[in-house]
Amino acid sequence: MATGAQYRKCERPATKDYLQRRKCGVCCAPLPGQKPGLANEDRMFFLDSSEEKEIRDIFAWGVVAGVTTNPLILAREAGAADLEQRIRGVVAASHGPVSVELTTETEAAMLDEARTYHAWAPERICIKVPFSEIGLRVTAALTKRGVSTNVTCLMSFNQAYLAALAGGTYVSIFSGRVRDMGYDVRPVIAQTREQIDREGLSARIIIGSIRHFMDVNESLEAGAHIVTVPPGILRKMLHNPKTDETIREFNTAWANRGK
Repeated sequence: MATGAQYRKCERPATKDYLQRRKCGVCCAPLPGQKPGLANEDRMFFLDSSEEKEIRDIFAWGVVAGVTTNPLILAREAGAADLEQRIRGVVAASHGPVSVELTTETEAAMLDEARTYHAWAPERICIKVPFSEIGLRVTAALTKRGVSTNVTCLMSFNQAYLAALAGGTYVSIFSGRVRDMGYDVRPVIAQTREQIDREGLSARIIIGSIRHFMDVNESLEAGAHIVTVPPGILRKMLHNPKTDETIREFNTAWANRGK
């Protein structure tokens, strides 16, 4: 994958943020041989769900590249179901990384828990680490072992940057919860993306806590690599009344041809 370091240096002042740099026509112009686009990245959706049937149905669309879960989703959707069985079902119904969150709170316990989850599907399971001082130590330790991590519950640039420096594969910023505090999440996303690109860090930004399909649009515009979307929101993105009207008009015209 290309990184921001492979793009021409921006001629705007260094204080300009990511959204401003995108529009300058220099830093976002690809080098020879590169395809045009945002840092030559493929934009991706992950699905925020543990429902096996829903996962199978939506993965068949060909637009989703991974799955995220968390204790709240699992408690709501799976109740007292066996966690290993539930996650193995998610893995079987999908492709790409599947994030499983740690719920213990000491470093030793979190590393033991991570070892258990990772063993269920070593090529697929991404350990979701709640952000904290201990969480950073766990992230760094897992990264040294070659285990993918998703540092979660991030609400600020400072937290996201620390998570990226600790070696997190993904850094998950919670859009809806940032907005709950009365702040605009877009500058947080843009600042995090700019810093990751500037330093050539390997972390990828996931935006979660999606409440509306406009949250998806704004997250991608602000520079998110990935948005993890609940099934209900993803299905709403399918529909536009003008699309439905146009399809009906075309089909009716074809059915009535020659009459």
